[in-house]
Amino acid sequence: MKTLQEKTFRWKLVETKTGAVLHLIEVDEDHFFIEQNYKKPSKYGVAYRNLKEKFPDFYMFWEIKNNRYTGRLLVGVFLSKREIDGFITSVLQSEEYKKHEDVRDEIPE
Repeated sequence: MKTLQEKTFRWKLVETKTGAVLHLIEVDEDHFFIEQNYKKPSKYGVAYRNLKEKFPDFYMFWEIKNNRYTGRLLVGVFLSKREIDGFITSVLQSEEYKKHEDVRDEIPE
């Protein structure tokens, strides 16, 4: 594997005014990703709570640049091998992908 680009970032655990404890990924001084507030009574707050109930290690981060939301979202989930198919099926609302082979890239030493 050849490194094409490298970036250092900082991870923080922050607490909001409402007491929500959120993850924050700081990329640069004016560029970071903040976890969706699960306590927020909003469209995405409610959706996030529901997703976290089903997939506890699911994360949604909003991108902030120069103190403004960019409208972009970083999404990720930590899953065991046995959880992967259920997650993909729930996201795709389809099992079409299961017709394909489970091919993995080799990881060089």
